[in-house]
This record gives sequence, structure tokens and C-alpha cells, in this order.
Amino acid sequence: MDAGAWHSLRGSLRGTLHTEEAPRAAASRDASFVVGAAEAVVRPADADDVVALVRWARQHRVPVTARGGGTSLDGESVPVAGGVVVDFSAWRTIEPVDPAARTVRVGPGVVNHDLHQALRPDRWFFPPNPGSWRSCTIGGNLATNASGPRSFRYGPTRRWVHAADVVLGSGETTTLGPTTAKRSVGPELLDLVVGSEGTLGLVTSVTLRLARSPARRCGVAVPIPASASVGTLARSLAANSSLPLAAVEYVDPRVADVLRARRGVHFPGSGALVLLELESEGEDSETASLEALDNALQGHRLVEPATVVPDADRLWTARGEAGAVLADATGPSVREDVAVPLAQIDALLARVAKIAKSAGVESHVYGHLGQGNLHPMFVVDPASEAGRNVRVAVLEAARALGGTVSGEHGVGAVKRGYVAAELGDVALGVLRGWKSLCDPDGILNPGKLLPDSERAAPSPGRLPSRAEGGRTPRE
Repeated sequence: MDAGAWHSLRGSLRGTLHTEEAPRAAASRDASFVVGAAEAVVRPADADDVVALVRWARQHRVPVTARGGGTSLDGESVPVAGGVVVDFSAWRTIEPVDPAARTVRVGPGVVNHDLHQALRPDRWFFPPNPGSWRSCTIGGNLATNASGPRSFRYGPTRRWVHAADVVLGSGETTTLGPTTAKRSVGPELLDLVVGSEGTLGLVTSVTLRLARSPARRCGVAVPIPASASVGTLARSLAANSSLPLAAVEYVDPRVADVLRARRGVHFPGSGALVLLELESEGEDSETASLEALDNALQGHRLVEPATVVPDADRLWTARGEAGAVLADATGPSVREDVAVPLAQIDALLARVAKIAKSAGVESHVYGHLGQGNLHPMFVVDPASEAGRNVRVAVLEAARALGGTVSGEHGVGAVKRGYVAAELGDVALGVLRGWKSLCDPDGILNPGKLLPDSERAAPSPGRLPSRAEGGRTPRE
């Protein structure tokens, strides 16, 4: 890119344009093993800056990749095709809650946990709470349809996004979603943007639906002996409509040991744990719920008593950090995100163990048990051939069990080779059509989500080569 083009971009912005090495390097990677090469970083001052950037990018055929907290695990915010990274992390405005509508309008750079803390005094909350909730942003949650422990009761981000202001890849602006409580004017186009990983438009503000916080939230850590059927327990808890469960989580013995080493939260037993959250409206109802839970756990061959964690948020903060702490201890790892029907949980756990044994690598599993969404972790370099083989094996195992290759982390650059198989040709064609309308020049986050149309998509676990169509829009 010549200096004149950068000069023209800088002159059209109220915000800042950075071409220095340090900000470019920081914006060229996320929490995954994927590494890109940002040519510049734009920190826009307002939506007009975003429009100016997109129009400039169309003119010069430059890729544009949105970035929030950089916590994505499949390279969603990595500029694999180069170009400009637009950094929304400073857009942290939280407007007053509309209590009648039960909504709040926020900037895409608002950190999930910060929003939780801001809403807490008035007993509102935004239910999705990913493990990275202390650093992930609302814009990123929307882009990947993120979930978290409480999705057992409340569902993923898609359920809680009411409207969004979006700058499309065409440079046009639109508001997707209604201003009213409900609307019946054709299909809701907002739903196509949620989970689109910044490939259709750049979100400049989000109106979120809110839920009323229960008076009390307690966590419960249940020790699970090796002889117990984790799948049977998961189905039993999921089917028990009388229990006010908001979350049903699982951590295997090694991950549980990481949690036990933490200060501040006591975790019982010496093996695997099922972690629960119970909601209640007072001390008496909480006591009754704990007694009902104790009765529900009878008959599952559990030999050690459970431990109550009075503040469930502390439990989820500890649980959310477990993967990163374990990765620090073990080194580079393949960290996956697959989901299967609850009836296949035990089969998935067995397949993970078999894959690890066959590959001669250590494995660990944690995740959202109540929804069949687990995160197998294999201690092997994810960029190596062995790492790619392990990833392929676990993704194919999930699909063979009637599941999906991504429960909540998205597709990114790593797993787009599986999108066609999951969606089918007809649905994929609809998605391609929507992409061509919203982003006619293909400048928004190329190399993510959609498989290449002309050539075979890359296998999961590596970036597309130029021979496979992994070219930038300028080529």
C-alpha cells in the first residue's frame, strides 16, 4: 500500500490510524494459534469513521477485520489476509437501562463482566457469561454467538440481542432489529448478523435484552467418581424441571486439580467435578433447592458430599480461567469446542480418550455438560501435523455422534472446512448470497467462516494456502 493511500485514510478519520510495528503485532493474533499480519490498526472515534474506513477499503480492495478483546479461539479476529484491523475495544459506552423494555444499548467494546457489574445494582443482567467474560467484549459475543455456563437456562447471545447498528461491507449503514418489543415484518435479518464473525458488517452499537437477576445465586461443586456415568447424570439434571438450575458444567480430574489449587474457592473431592448454579429468591428457597438437588443426586453413585459456593460468580470466574491456567502449565494445546446430544456425552468422552491414546498425547475435558457442549483439550502443538490430526479426529467424532464442530466458539479460520458439511449446499448458498449482498467486494474478514467457493476448503487446523484460494481481496 502506498503512502498516499494511507494518508487519504488518515485524513478521513476523526479517530487514529496506526502503522507502527507494536500495535500491528498486537492486532495480528488472538487467543488461538492463528497468526496474521495487520498492515494498520484503526481506532475509530465514531460510526462515521467506520463508514469512511469501509468505503476507503472498498476503493483500495483492502481487507478489514474487526477486533474487540482478542479472546477468540479460532482466529476470528486475526487478519489472516492482512489489511486493516478496526479496534473497537475503546467503545465502552453503557446507556441507561430502559426498564419497561428491559433493554440496554451498549458499545461493542464493552467487556462482558463490566456490563454485568454495571447492571448488578438494579438487579438486571445480561445472561451470556463466557469463560473469558472478564476480557471478552459484547461485540465479540455477538460475532460468535457466544454462550457460557448460564446458557443452560438462558441460551446463547442470539437470544439476547434485540437490535444492532451495522456498517455493511458496502459502506451502507442500517439498523437491524426492531424498536418495538416485537415485530412481524418478514424474517428478522438481525439473526444473520449474530454469529457472522464480522464477515457481513461491522457492529457499532448493540441493544441487548436483559433478564431480572434472582435474589441469590449459589454454586455447587459435586465430586464425580470415575465409576459414575457423566452422561446419565447430565440427562437426569437436564430433565429435572423442578430444580432452578442455571448452569450444569463439567471439569475432568486434571482440570479440577487446577481449580483446587486456586485460592478463594474450595473444591471438594479428588477427581472430576460437576459444577452447578442454583437460582433462588431468598434463603429459605435456596435451602429448599439445595435439599431438592441433594435428593436428585441420590442414586448416581456419588460417594462424596457436594460443596456450596455462596457466590456463583466466583465459581464461574475460577472455572473460566481453568483452561488458560492449564494451557500455561502444559504448553501449546489443541483447544476444541464440540457439542453432541446429551445421550452421546459418554460416547464423546470415550472417543476423546481414545483419540488422545492413539496420538500419544495428554488430554483434558471441561465444558457445558448440560448442553452437551464440551471443550476437549489435547496437549500437542495445534499448528503441527499431529495437532491437525487430533483436531480433525475430534471434530469428526462429534459429527459422527450427531453433533456439531462448534458449540459456541465459532468457526473462524480454523474450522471453515466443515461449514458446508454442517449447513448443506442449500443453506450455504443462502449464506453466500447474503454475504454477496452485504459485502460485495469480500473485504470484511476474508478467510473466515465461509469456505472457498471455487476450490476445496482447507482442512481444519491450518490456514488456507494461496493455492487453496487463501488470497487477499487485492489479488
